[in-house]
Amino acid sequence: MAGARGLLRHCPLLLPQDRHGTAYEGFVTAQGRDFHIRILVPVDFQLKNARIECSWHLKKILHGYRHILKQRLHSCPDLVSFMVELKTVLEIALKNTQDLHIPRPPEYYSCLVRDLEILGWNKVAYVDTGLTTVRLKAEDSCGRQHLITLKLNAKYPTEPPDCLVDFPVPFAVSWMPQNSLIDIYNQFLAALESLKEFWDALDEIDGKTWVLEPENPTRSATTRRIAIGRKSFRGIQEQCLSERRGRSSPSKHAARVLFPWSRSRSEPAEN
Repeated sequence: MAGARGLLRHCPLLLPQDRHGTAYEGFVTAQGRDFHIRILVPVDFQLKNARIECSWHLKKILHGYRHILKQRLHSCPDLVSFMVELKTVLEIALKNTQDLHIPRPPEYYSCLVRDLEILGWNKVAYVDTGLTTVRLKAEDSCGRQHLITLKLNAKYPTEPPDCLVDFPVPFAVSWMPQNSLIDIYNQFLAALESLKEFWDALDEIDGKTWVLEPENPTRSATTRRIAIGRKSFRGIQEQCLSERRGRSSPSKHAARVLFPWSRSRSEPAEN
């Protein structure tokens, strides 16, 4: 019931189509516009196997964000969380779609190319042909590979790009008009190090236990379902506990393992 209320609060036009909460149809609203969508959730409520159907228009808008939505579908604990993520991504996609129709001055391209050269092309994983999307790569101190996707608007560098990362916590960029891509990149590196302990704990679980779900966890995934016997499993959830140490310094994230459920595979799942 709480999940239904949460969904109604964030997406009041998305309504359940059955008594079991496995089918929803209606509209998702972003920037004052309504987009038709239909979501089918399997009976085991595993979001990674959910089916999303939408209008041709919405599909076109979200085309460049499919990999991000797929990651969120695998990492979000429930439908409410995923719809919040979907609306955030849709807001960014609509904003960037509108920006495509705004002529970009020559200074935009010269500034962006200069910033990329200063940052180093070896840190660039992808740049689209319109020079509006840039994907940067980084390696943390443990050798883990990470990506950050930047969606730049026509007012760059006066306004910061939208940043999309595979993090279990929000990533907010501190930005001033005189900043450049290297400032975002340094904040990205600092955030990676602040999450080191969290990812270390999950990597140890993945390496030393039999993880049943998720099969291919993303870096934003915070839960694991592991086998502890032939007929039983245990759910593990990692939480990031944020402790601000200064207004200009990144948050220090500590990992904490919780054991919220444990049962035999022969027992029915809780509703």
